Amino acid sequence: MDTLLDNELGSVVVSKLSRRLLPFLFLLYIVAYLDRINVGFAALQMQQRFGFSDATYGLGAGMFFAGYFFFQVPSNLVMQRLGARRWIAVIMVLWGIISSSMVLVSTPRSFYLLRFLLGAAEAGFFPGVILYLKMWFPVEAQARTVARFMTAGVLAGVVGGPVSGALLGLDRVFGLAGWQWLFLVEGIPAVLLGGVVLFYLTDYPEDALWLTPEQRTWLIDTLRQERASHPAAGHTSVLAAFGGKVWFHVLLLVCVYFGANMFAYGISLWLPKLIRSLSGVSTFVIGLLSAIPYLAAAVTMMVMGAHSDRTGERRLHVALGAFAGALALGLAAYSSSLVLSIIGLSAALMGVWSIYGPFWAIPSSLLTGTGAAVGIAIINSLGNLGGFFGPWIVGRVRTQTGGFRGGLLAIGAALALSGCAALLVADSAGAAGSRALAEKTEKAFGSRP
Repeated sequence: MDTLLDNELGSVVVSKLSRRLLPFLFLLYIVAYLDRINVGFAALQMQQRFGFSDATYGLGAGMFFAGYFFFQVPSNLVMQRLGARRWIAVIMVLWGIISSSMVLVSTPRSFYLLRFLLGAAEAGFFPGVILYLKMWFPVEAQARTVARFMTAGVLAGVVGGPVSGALLGLDRVFGLAGWQWLFLVEGIPAVLLGGVVLFYLTDYPEDALWLTPEQRTWLIDTLRQERASHPAAGHTSVLAAFGGKVWFHVLLLVCVYFGANMFAYGISLWLPKLIRSLSGVSTFVIGLLSAIPYLAAAVTMMVMGAHSDRTGERRLHVALGAFAGALALGLAAYSSSLVLSIIGLSAALMGVWSIYGPFWAIPSSLLTGTGAAVGIAIINSLGNLGGFFGPWIVGRVRTQTGGFRGGLLAIGAALALSGCAALLVADSAGAAGSRALAEKTEKAFGSRP
């Protein structure tokens, strides 16, 4: 079967798109992800300063995703009208201001409110970028493209850990606490980059003057042919685009994403405190140690995204990553050694982050047009509620038991259920991809006569 790599012009265009769009979007997502998880480091000082219990912190950390839930679909629909360039610029400035305003937290209520507003402001960014990439990249390149983009999330953990740990060390400089410096400094880049978005991004391929006329024509024609060959092509009604069994598979995707985010944020937002509970090291060293699981996850994410595109298989990649992550977390939960815990958490994050590239290629193959805008937002908004429940459950269980084990086992079980749901999702490329994957496995390991 011919692929983009077999077409010289297509390969050149996809490569040019990647060089032009991905590094910048990658940077934006690093800033976004850091602003949503830096509260995990701030909590090392905030909880003691204000007397927040683990349950209070867990609820406040997860409140971000409540704001995400309520404002994601409206935000994505606004982007459809205004265009990605203008809307992404607006929401980046808003979330940067709110993130820096976290310096004003003094009570549980103010903590909950600002986390909620931060989630509401950032709600349209991630689904907007996923939709934006779908508008630019042909289907065959989408899983690896999304995987490369989402690697920014894990690299935010790699970079953000040491940076956040160092900022906490500025305690009492110019009268501000270390956690206040953390929020103030890490919120500013979003505001500045929001202005850059207006000048750098291009809304549609038709306006891409940085492509040659031949390249632009090939891209427009390829994307148009893909839309025309899709069963839902031409639907302008959201309900029409979601007809038949599509709703069922969208709900399955919500379940998959819910468990993945429950797992990912249940770990991410508690990782600094988990490391502190196993050691008495400084905040800077905690930052360095917390970067290790994210670094391991970044490598796996790229490998699995590329492999999913080569084989055309999505569901097994998602399911196997989920099962591996759940198993690794179960092992980490029963470890009392810092070294073994870091190894287990690294393997767990490698599993869960490896599924995101293949996962987001599935709704892109099921939905188009308005249905894609709303469907992707629904999957992301409902699925991200897992980011609310994950940290909250870990916090509640720790408040009651004094340890992390029960909470980690709960979010590990949720990820295992996500793997089961992934096996039931329709995937237009799934059958052919599964056969290709089976053939490659048979070649690799052999089938003895």
